[in-house]
Amino acid sequence: MESIAHIVSPLNAAWSAWMMFVLLLFAVVSEFLQPGVITKSGASLRVHIERAYKDAPTNYLSQFLITLFRIGTFAMGLCLCLCPDESFTFSAFIAICTVIFVIIAVKMLCNVLLDYTFELSRRFGSVYEHLANIFTMVACILYPCLLVLLRMGNREGSRWVVGIMTIVFVLLWIYRSARVFINTPMAILYFILYIITLEILPLGIILYLSSQTLLLI
Repeated sequence: MESIAHIVSPLNAAWSAWMMFVLLLFAVVSEFLQPGVITKSGASLRVHIERAYKDAPTNYLSQFLITLFRIGTFAMGLCLCLCPDESFTFSAFIAICTVIFVIIAVKMLCNVLLDYTFELSRRFGSVYEHLANIFTMVACILYPCLLVLLRMGNREGSRWVVGIMTIVFVLLWIYRSARVFINTPMAILYFILYIITLEILPLGIILYLSSQTLLLI
C-alpha cells in the first residue's frame, strides 16, 4: 500500500506549536529576570523615563531573551502571511528570523553612525529604550493573535492582523520619536527623513527580503 503524503500546513506543523511555546518561555524568563520588561512596556507611551522598569540595572540575558521573543513573534506572523502551506516549514521560519535580525543589526549600526556624526547620544539613548518597549508591547499583542491564526490556518486573516500590528507599531513609534526629536520647526524635516530612511524603509526591506528568501527555500 502506497504511503500517503501529508501536506504541511499551520494546522498540522508540530514545529510551530513548539516554537510558540519556546517564545512564550523566553518572554516569561525575561520578565522573571528583569521585572517590568514586559508588564510595564506600555509605560513608554506616557512617561519620559528611558526604561519602563525605572532605575533597575540592566539584565543582559533578559534583554537577549526578550529580543528573541520579539523577532520570533514577528517572524512567525510573516511566515503565516507569506508561506504557502507546502512552504510552512521550520527552515522558512529561521530564514525570516535571520532576515529580521540582519536588518535590525544594520539599522542599529546606521543609528550608531548617525549618533556619532551628529552627537545625539542623549536623544538616541532614550529613543532606543522606547523603541524596545513599543516593540515588546506590540509583540505581546500579536502573540495571542498568532495562536488563534495558527489554529485556524487563515493566511488572509494573518495578513490583516500582521498588517494592522505593523501599522500600530509604526504609528506608536512615530508618536514616541516625535516627542523626543521635535523641538524646533527645522527638526520636523530631519524627523521625517529619519522616519523614512531608518524606520519605514527597513520594514519594507524586511518584507521584501522575507518574500524573496522563501522563494529560494
